Amino acid sequence: MPDPSYVCGRTDSPLLYRTVGGVLRLAAEQWPDGEALVVSHQKVRLTYAELYERATELAKALLALGLRPGDRVGIWSPNNMEWVLTQFATAQAGLILVNINPAYRTTELDYAVRAVGCRALVLAPSFKSSDYVGMMKSLLPRGDWAGGGKVRSDTYPELRFLIQLGVDLRQGFMSFDALCESGRAADPKPFEAVQGRLDPDQPINIQFTSGTTGLPKGATLTHFNIVNNGFFVGEGMRLGPEDRICISVPLYHCFGMVLGVLAAVTHGAAMVFPSEAFDAEATLRTSAAEHCTALYGVPTMFIAELDHPRFAEFDLSSLRTGIMAGAPCPIAVMRRVIEQMHMREVTICYGMTETSPVSFQSDVNDQIDKRVSTVGTVHPHVQVKIIDGDGGVVPRGTPGQLCTRGYSVMRGYWNDPGRTAEVVDEAGWMHTGDLAVLDDDGYCNIVGRVKDMIIRGGENIYPREVEEFLYRHPKVLDVAVVGVADRKYGEEVCAVIRLHEGASADEQEIIDFCRGQIAHYKVPRYVRFAKEFPMTVTGKVQKYLIRQRVEEELGVERERTA
Repeated sequence: MPDPSYVCGRTDSPLLYRTVGGVLRLAAEQWPDGEALVVSHQKVRLTYAELYERATELAKALLALGLRPGDRVGIWSPNNMEWVLTQFATAQAGLILVNINPAYRTTELDYAVRAVGCRALVLAPSFKSSDYVGMMKSLLPRGDWAGGGKVRSDTYPELRFLIQLGVDLRQGFMSFDALCESGRAADPKPFEAVQGRLDPDQPINIQFTSGTTGLPKGATLTHFNIVNNGFFVGEGMRLGPEDRICISVPLYHCFGMVLGVLAAVTHGAAMVFPSEAFDAEATLRTSAAEHCTALYGVPTMFIAELDHPRFAEFDLSSLRTGIMAGAPCPIAVMRRVIEQMHMREVTICYGMTETSPVSFQSDVNDQIDKRVSTVGTVHPHVQVKIIDGDGGVVPRGTPGQLCTRGYSVMRGYWNDPGRTAEVVDEAGWMHTGDLAVLDDDGYCNIVGRVKDMIIRGGENIYPREVEEFLYRHPKVLDVAVVGVADRKYGEEVCAVIRLHEGASADEQEIIDFCRGQIAHYKVPRYVRFAKEFPMTVTGKVQKYLIRQRVEEELGVERERTA
């Protein structure tokens, strides 16, 4: 009988029982003069000693405002030094940091602040086309402003402080820089008292998950969750104090603040931020100028870098490792990253916000075929099983839903036990909604989402499999395969393709390329071409929007289910 699809991560390294502030303090003691934070677009350079000192001053200032451990502090900003300072200062003060997506608009901001009862909000003045200050003002009646960044509002009964980044301070807001400055003279006793009560098991971070339906859910993570995940991700890349990580992914997401910030700090590596938000040229330029040894990104980011017209101008020979994650990693793109960007020890990570986030990671010494075709093996101290529709564990080599259990599983969705119970069962297993296959060696392949799996005339089709085949076509730059409604078969396969610059192709050419090479029922019935895909801020393709657009174009309607 085949082995069951169950694995548990083995390691000689114990879990760390430390707080987020504790790991920064330890880094400052071990590597005081080591470069900790480089923010290219702000011309900022801080050593670990300086970063710890500034974060501690901000923590004292936040407590001096009257904030107390357990209060929620929202941050609504693109990547910058202040974001990192706030991440560590809130942790040191026992406050819960609430990550607010920089792409949010008024309605989404209103929901986020209400849902978790933010006591304070740290916000950039603006970002791209978003006027953050203007949007916040539109939500608060004029009479709610008490001056100096203080508010008293029936609309937001728990909100008390509005703290603005930048030198151009808008009326009614508190200056972030002035707040930091005040921490130098603040009474240290409240801060010292909090240090004695901090517990690694306390909630420290709320991140809103971006579902395709329903309201966002606030995944609540502890110090223990994210410190350990950051540490073991860094172990997987063999990070050390000599490493410099180019972090072009957003801080508001686990990819930036856990895999980036906490992986670096637990290993004494430098965090290098090239720009406020992803910019391919800035990433290439900063990686070269700062002699980065690691680079992070989702596949679409790496594609943009590799295909940038100035790619060849930048010396990336210092790169060694990094992470490609956040979405399925095309094999063709992975090979180009290894060969053209010198990232011979690049790793693949798989996970989700609710699991802090990483559950699987490839090893820098894995054979190339494993690193380009799987998401690696289970993370240390993490358990994984793959189940069928009835909850039974499937044999190795059989697709099913991936479930994970261990230190990394979230505390739950903030103040929402009902929705928590929908995904975390009584035995503590987090049901991810991802379809996966475990091979005999324990390597995992993610074949799609349960909800994205295409069922055509009773045949299960995994979009990832068709996408990987289409990447072999020399004209295909990127592809998204979705199922669209069909009266006869229930669903049909549709491939939406981005072509390489200057290339041209038609629907029939793509279909002919597939015929005789993959099973007939997997051959796309429809092929569409696009200049770009609808994306989340973190670079994930929004397949549900693609599916909706194609179905509208075809004039077909999906049957409603109860």
